[in-house]
Amino acid sequence: MKIKLIKVSKTPSDFEIKSDKITFKGFIQYDSDKLFRLNAEIKGSLPVICDICAEEYEMNVNEKVDFFVSNGLYESSNESLIDVVEAMDGEADLDEILASELELIKSDYNTCEKCK
Repeated sequence: MKIKLIKVSKTPSDFEIKSDKITFKGFIQYDSDKLFRLNAEIKGSLPVICDICAEEYEMNVNEKVDFFVSNGLYESSNESLIDVVEAMDGEADLDEILASELELIKSDYNTCEKCK
């Protein structure tokens, strides 16, 4: 799902994406300058590999996602440390953002129940 950033206002725009056993649900809204706030939750189950026994198992996911999407390159005028995803074509690709967040979860240190 792609959202044209030019159409996003100060009023939150709700979205919901379902992918396999995962739901990505939240809102995006205009914040300031070229920044848009994305606030959402990722819930469901995700197949991951146990880092101890190397067996695949289903991990329950319940993650909050809160960062900014920049319409174009993000240039900070100060040293603030905020999370920003750059949208180079004027669209926020929520499917791509979800896929990236799921890969981050998979790359974490994961252990199954029998190895804990």
